[in-house]
This record gives sequence, C-alpha cells and structure tokens, in this order.
Amino acid sequence: MTIVIETSEGTIKAELDAEKAPITVENLLRYVEEEFFDGTTFHRVLADFMIQGGGFAADGKQKDTHEPIKNEAENGLTNDRGTLAMARTSEIDSATAQFFINTADNQFLNHGARDFGYAVFGKVIEGLDVVDKIERAPLAGASGQGRPKDPVVIQSIRRDAES
Repeated sequence: MTIVIETSEGTIKAELDAEKAPITVENLLRYVEEEFFDGTTFHRVLADFMIQGGGFAADGKQKDTHEPIKNEAENGLTNDRGTLAMARTSEIDSATAQFFINTADNQFLNHGARDFGYAVFGKVIEGLDVVDKIERAPLAGASGQGRPKDPVVIQSIRRDAES
C-alpha cells in the first residue's frame, strides 16, 4: 500500500507496512479517506531529526481527531532516515493523526531504547529530496519549537492509485 503526500514543497510517496503496523496503517488510512490531512501543515521541523505534521491547520489551530490508538512500536520496524512514525504525547497509547518523517537515523526513538518508543509504519520511497527541503525550511523565531516561518502545507494525502 502506497500513499501520495502532496505538499507545498513537492510530492512524497510512502509505502505503508500494514503487516507489521496494522492498527497504525488502518488509523492513518481512516484519516486519508476522510481527507482529514488536506490543508494541515508540517508544523514542527527539526534539522537532523524529523518533520512532523498532520494535526494543525495552516492557521495554527489544532484539528479534532478520533480516539488514540495502541502504540505498535514493538513491531520490529526502526526509526531510520526516511521512515514514517506516529507522534504521541508522553502517554504510550496516545497517537491520533500526527505523524513524523525521520530525517536522520533516530535509534533512540525505537522500542526499548529509552522508553516504549514511537511506532514506525512506513517509509518514503520517492521524494526524500522534498523531505530534506522541508527540513531546511526557515523557522519562525528562536523558540526551539521548530515552526516554519512560512507554513509548509500538506495539500492532500491519498492512496496511490497505482499501488
């Protein structure tokens, strides 16, 4: 299963691993089918770490989500450069719609490295150059939050018709 992430900076294609992360993939596809991600942003961009999006509209308002899902970080997939993983709070089973794309090998996010970990559910197969471009976006102020100065918009996420 492949998804196409159309952004204001270009197109990213990602392959989802429904075998190792069935709950997470089903959850993401539910949001995709609802067109939930249309107009959301990559609101947190941290160089040599990750780009995070899928939860905030371009005006900065957080979108309402479905109930959190079970964390599948123990599935054997690792937070390597180019992988997609679910964002969460400090609560293990708190992921909803927000996800991130690792821009570096982030082994400390893996299951058991420091805590339960962050569930990887896919990997970029085309458009890693777009991910790198987003990672280099100029940031708003020095607050450390990683918010891009100009919104990096997720125009849409759809299932790839060819997959």
